[in-house]
Amino acid sequence: MLQYLIICVLFCVLYYWYRDGKCLKNVSDKYVYITGCDSGFGNLLAKHLDQQGLHVLAACLTEKGAEELKNSTSSRLKTFQLDVVKSESISKAAEFVKSEVKEKGLWGLVNNAGISQPTAPNDWLTIDDHKAILNVNLIGLIEVTLSVLPLIKRARGRIVNVASIFGRNSCVGGSYCISKFGVEAFNDSLRRDLEIFGVKVLCIEPGFFKTTMTNFDKISENVKKLWDRLPQDVKDDYGADFLDRYIPKAKEMVEFADQDLMKVVWCMNHALTSVHPRTRYSAGLDAKIFWIPLSYMPTAISDFVLNRGKIKPAKGIL
Repeated sequence: MLQYLIICVLFCVLYYWYRDGKCLKNVSDKYVYITGCDSGFGNLLAKHLDQQGLHVLAACLTEKGAEELKNSTSSRLKTFQLDVVKSESISKAAEFVKSEVKEKGLWGLVNNAGISQPTAPNDWLTIDDHKAILNVNLIGLIEVTLSVLPLIKRARGRIVNVASIFGRNSCVGGSYCISKFGVEAFNDSLRRDLEIFGVKVLCIEPGFFKTTMTNFDKISENVKKLWDRLPQDVKDDYGADFLDRYIPKAKEMVEFADQDLMKVVWCMNHALTSVHPRTRYSAGLDAKIFWIPLSYMPTAISDFVLNRGKIKPAKGIL
């Protein structure tokens, strides 16, 4: 009986491996719209897909980012500017995409644009600080998706939403984790809504990677600005030396960030070009061995683990 069970397990593993590795045979007629291509994951993905022969429509926030990407890729790749917090910019981008794909429709949308600052303890932040992140990471993502949804349905294409492993574990203050939890929820509802139209909706959950969002100088500058504007009573709660202890801890965490961004790009590429894409992709060793298991732990355990890594305020009781 045990032998039959082992054979069945091996058969299932081999079948999954074979199924997972099947890619689309012809991608030269497919168009993919990517947001946030100035740097990081979006920039690398745009270049990678361009090398494979896909038609890449790369949205950049800045003119400089668009020009640099255009100069380093083939003539198939088209760049344009997009600010995901401005409805007018999103509509203009959607019209450009429509003019490029024409009747073929849009095979892929990769919602990659995002920011991580301002991030700090919640009692350091204002509602405008929360809105700054939510407008980019969540509201902008939703609006971009809706703007080209008819084109994706026409092609029976794919939507790839970049969430984060912090869409499973809320471990820092501010709206970064909140926005990524929201992306996860939108992704799930959209996947179920569009299944009947033959559209696949996939989610990427990167772990901790070394990108512009994990740049220590920017993190440090942001934290110092937030600290300087705090009322004195809040500073007293945390202690005069809190910032001196907080910043080195942040630097220590950044040093653990994975530098191989292609781990995430491979997931995005698979989601777009595999015959049988996965529903979720978790990129990075930390995501697989720490963050995902932690997300399934009882709340008391996850709270204990995450609180152990926090700097203690002067008037805290932990």
